Amino acid sequence: MAATTKEQLVLEFESFIPYIQSLEPLDERIWETPLADGKWNLKALLCHIMKWDKYFYEEAFAKVKAGQPLTAKHLNFNEFNARAAEYAQTVPRQEIIRQFIHYRSRLISDMTGISDEAFVQTYPDGDGKKFSYRGHLRGFLPHDRHHKKQIGQFIQAVHSA
Repeated sequence: MAATTKEQLVLEFESFIPYIQSLEPLDERIWETPLADGKWNLKALLCHIMKWDKYFYEEAFAKVKAGQPLTAKHLNFNEFNARAAEYAQTVPRQEIIRQFIHYRSRLISDMTGISDEAFVQTYPDGDGKKFSYRGHLRGFLPHDRHHKKQIGQFIQAVHSA
């Protein structure tokens, strides 16, 4: 069943943290193997997710909290993702996991304990489009689910090979 309430949405978003932590003990070879032909490896995939969390934390969530104008804008996804994949090659997986937990936790912290009104409150982003915590989760939870499914299929294939 899809998450619909503020609490359900936030809990699903948060559930990716223990899932990623459960992958840390995997052999380094598994972390470095592409998930499929032409796809990223686990390090690059996690970096991709972490970098988006970091971007939205710094350019939207932190701005809302500080009462400042949002600076989040529509970016060139391909360029952003390519930079995330490049970054993944320079950092050990433990550091990527630490950074992922850090930014995901900050996003969750900003949404925990706020009123339902504050959760759906909209703010103009850097492009003048509407941003809200609820909208962010509704956009990124399917993204999380997609990558979690990819990872699960990859791990299952590795273990059955």
